[in-house]
Amino acid sequence: MAHTDGVDWIIEQWSHERPDLETTAMAVFGRIFRLARLAGDEVERSYAAFGISRAEFDVLATLRRAGEPYELSPGALAASMMLSTGGTTARLDRLEKAGLAERRPSPTDRRGVLVRLSPRGKDVVDRALGAGLAQQQKLLSHLPPATRRELADLLRSALEPYDS
Repeated sequence: MAHTDGVDWIIEQWSHERPDLETTAMAVFGRIFRLARLAGDEVERSYAAFGISRAEFDVLATLRRAGEPYELSPGALAASMMLSTGGTTARLDRLEKAGLAERRPSPTDRRGVLVRLSPRGKDVVDRALGAGLAQQQKLLSHLPPATRRELADLLRSALEPYDS
């Protein structure tokens, strides 16, 4: 068998050593992990050009997606990113120090705080989003558009039982 990629080589080794195993899932997830790592590394480099990490981008993007006035409570922000409030606080501290986000008292809850995207933060996240998306598109540019859509649909179907 000719090896078309590193995953094929691994699968062939396992089929020799453990012919009793069905390795299709290993082939699928091996390629998903490789592609995710490649994309993650490329996107991380794109964000670094704007002075932010992937973790900081996640906060800024969550606020941006919330729409005008680009603000959420820390709890809603943490829930949207599936993070602990402690992990969110550390990210917010860095973003606030960089002038990309700000905390302000909630007008409806004396004890509450809202996190708002600053105008500079909105500019940074919009530019970083474009750069990161361009890198993702570049990684898939060798595939025809119909194949990209089919791949997205297949992955959605694979994840369907786990979406809640």
